[in-house]
Amino acid sequence: MAARAKCREIDPDALFVQGAAQNRAKLICRGCPVRTQCLAEALDSRIEFGVWGGMTERERRALLRRRKDVASWYDLLTSAEKHYEEERTEQEPVRSVPAVAAGH
Repeated sequence: MAARAKCREIDPDALFVQGAAQNRAKLICRGCPVRTQCLAEALDSRIEFGVWGGMTERERRALLRRRKDVASWYDLLTSAEKHYEEERTEQEPVRSVPAVAAGH
């Protein structure tokens, strides 16, 4: 997972910040190919500090309090991500290939 993470090339301290700097840290996670797995790891392991998977420690604590019923965040989040991708794929319009002009 770490080999594909967007944050692998930045100073790790950039993800362990306070206040408004957390919003900048969360932007690092945008578009990361392992964002879901990273967040699941932080939630399942109850990691207390830093930005993980685009969420601050405060946001993760609030989520854990609201969803005490979740036994495996990894299972829940990866299943939701897979479902989302399948739905998105089904809704994408089929693009037609332009016809080749006769004699060209």
